[in-house]
Amino acid sequence: MNLVFKSIGFLFAALFFISAGLQYNDPDALVWILIWIAGGLLALGFALNKVSYGVLLIAGFLALGGFFYCYPEKFEGFEIGAGNIKNVEEAREAFGLLIIAVVLLLLGLRKRFAISKV
Repeated sequence: MNLVFKSIGFLFAALFFISAGLQYNDPDALVWILIWIAGGLLALGFALNKVSYGVLLIAGFLALGGFFYCYPEKFEGFEIGAGNIKNVEEAREAFGLLIIAVVLLLLGLRKRFAISKV
């Protein structure tokens, strides 16, 4: 595996684990901690070559589906006080899932189409 993509896997694993830790004060913290930890474990699994491309792609598409499911009825930004708190919270959650989806889909596609060196 290319060192650049391996480093990207470790980087996003760390970022996802940090994001999990930042969820402690969320109203539904446990759900989001588990989602971010799952993303972190999958990115770490990619970096350590311990997860198949199929698992990464399925998880990426699930996260993408979660993005569309969580997307607020009215997007009012991400900043508290910029709009209805419910819409702001839903936007933050939805775009967090979009970040996870993009990362996992890219890592899955990289793993699927990587040229193996024998």
